Amino acid sequence: MFKTIFKKILLNSTIVLVIFFLDRASKIYILNIAELENVVDIYLTPYLNLYLIWNKGIAFGLLPFDENFMYNIISLIIGIITTVILVMIVKNNGFKKYALISIFGGAISNLYDRIYYSAVPDFIDFHINNFHWFIFNVADIFITLGVICLIYAEIFINKGNNKEYV
Repeated sequence: MFKTIFKKILLNSTIVLVIFFLDRASKIYILNIAELENVVDIYLTPYLNLYLIWNKGIAFGLLPFDENFMYNIISLIIGIITTVILVMIVKNNGFKKYALISIFGGAISNLYDRIYYSAVPDFIDFHINNFHWFIFNVADIFITLGVICLIYAEIFINKGNNKEYV
């Protein structure tokens, strides 16, 4: 039994670390380009550019704050939410657990940036013609995929478990 629990913890931790290090590697790469060229504005395809911005807000640059007190409060709230997600990982299994692990890995990486840089470097600029989506990073991709998977789980996987509420 201990061996099985250890294997699960090791697998879950490995997934979180892979997400964290993928995000860190991509950010370090972009920041090195920015240091060499003073700006990152790289055209990749007609729909995708790399353009570095510093996000002091929450996901996708929403609610940006220049005031240190508000920034610290938002960072504290994000830290608390990340801790709650960790507790939810322990209490769930299967598909939902891996969705939460995806969210946790991305959240930890962005929280690291908030603490280390006092902002999160975002650099993936997806656009169609002149319509630009929010600029985001690799951690945001994992957070978004995790949230989509949780929504899917609630709608389709847990559908049979929630019949008493219908």
